[in-house]
Amino acid sequence: MLSQSLMDAGRFFFSRGWVPATSSNFSVRLDEERALLTVSGRHKGKLTEEDFLRVAIDSGFSLDVGKRPSAETLLHTQIYVREPDVGCVLHTHSMPATVLSRLTEGVLLLEGYELAKAFPGVDSHEASLSIPVFANDQDIPRLAAAVDAWINRHGLPVGYLIEGHGLYTWGATVDDAVRHVEALEFMLECELWLRRVG
Repeated sequence: MLSQSLMDAGRFFFSRGWVPATSSNFSVRLDEERALLTVSGRHKGKLTEEDFLRVAIDSGFSLDVGKRPSAETLLHTQIYVREPDVGCVLHTHSMPATVLSRLTEGVLLLEGYELAKAFPGVDSHEASLSIPVFANDQDIPRLAAAVDAWINRHGLPVGYLIEGHGLYTWGATVDDAVRHVEALEFMLECELWLRRVG
């Protein structure tokens, strides 16, 4: 069950400190027109079946009466619209992602990491992963437009950071997206340690 997979992901992420308080949001594609998304303001380490709602991919509007989607729903649905092969989008709020997003302007380059091979098409630690960093913006359509403009210029990254906010990444399945979160969070933590030890 897709909702159970997201509940399991939430518990795992919470155990690692990547989804504190009621931060973060998760989604999974149901079909060409609909996605399942976490309800706004729910603790991701304690998700139940009631903590999800269906949204229309083309608009981000809730399809379940009385349930309010995250304000950041558009950041999920825009990836589904652009990338038919993406089946899951995950957003975390770890300390390394949040701190590095405030220390990096433009693009964070992750180079020399064996874990880069967690991503499709990457077969060497010599690969360089470019992680764009976007200024935080409460105007989500404007933020989504900035993400779209970057992708139009550079192609789809493996994920991106929002300044002072956290990480977005995705995958063909929930398992793929969870693997990508785990790999990126490890590399981000390494980057933060490298900056601390100089």
